[in-house]
Amino acid sequence: MASSSTKRLANQVAIVTGASSGIGTGVAVALAEAGATVVVNYHSDAEEAEKVVAHIKEKGGKAVAFKADVSKENQVQEMFRQTIEQFGTLHILVANSGIQQDATLVDMTLDQWQKVIDVNLTGQFLCAREAAREFIKRGVQQDVSRAAGKIICMSSVHETIPWAGHVNYAASKGGLMLLMKSMAQELAPHKIRVNSIAPGAIKTPINNEAWETPDAARKLLELIPYGRIGEVEDIGRVAAWLASDEADYVHGTTLYVDGGMTLYPGFADNG
Repeated sequence: MASSSTKRLANQVAIVTGASSGIGTGVAVALAEAGATVVVNYHSDAEEAEKVVAHIKEKGGKAVAFKADVSKENQVQEMFRQTIEQFGTLHILVANSGIQQDATLVDMTLDQWQKVIDVNLTGQFLCAREAAREFIKRGVQQDVSRAAGKIICMSSVHETIPWAGHVNYAASKGGLMLLMKSMAQELAPHKIRVNSIAPGAIKTPINNEAWETPDAARKLLELIPYGRIGEVEDIGRVAAWLASDEADYVHGTTLYVDGGMTLYPGFADNG
């Protein structure tokens, strides 16, 4: 890892939710490589979370694991309280936790609907609210960052693209889009930057059926003009940049990191 003086997130503290696997792990590692101290949040898999922490430490970074269900207000508040107590403050939130409970509309249960909304949408609200409270209370630390704080919501191309068979997931991401923009509008006067990252097809456990076999991968690639399936590092690098002062004038926007999936490649030959 580079010396601390060259790391763009040096002396900053970050919480990454859902960081024990997939995109969350990629983001946690990237933020740590950029110099941030990272709280690796997890819901149930302590062993995997500790592996992420160990990996970050092996590379010279700083990290701790913290168990919390982001859909539970008391657990979210305790995670933020302990983070601030241990590290003094917080500078970056990457609200990444997300789940799928797939079913057709007519077969979807209320429980399947509610669980996805609770984690994917309510969880982001709860985490963003606690982060904003700390950022407003502390204000800008000029020697650390030009912003008082950075909130990055992990969305999806499905904040734009409808997804039959996944109405709960698509609704959660569509809702997240306006949650992010409304928070950005409200928090801008406090010098708090709020943005989203919308991944396309990324190789993670949540969607392994879509890419794990040659036939599945071939079918998936038909939706990706750039011709490759994304890796978690692709999202991690964007998150580290978006959290840095290099992106200080980026506010209230969604960055699509999707290899062109939102270009609707089915229309490439005139539809």
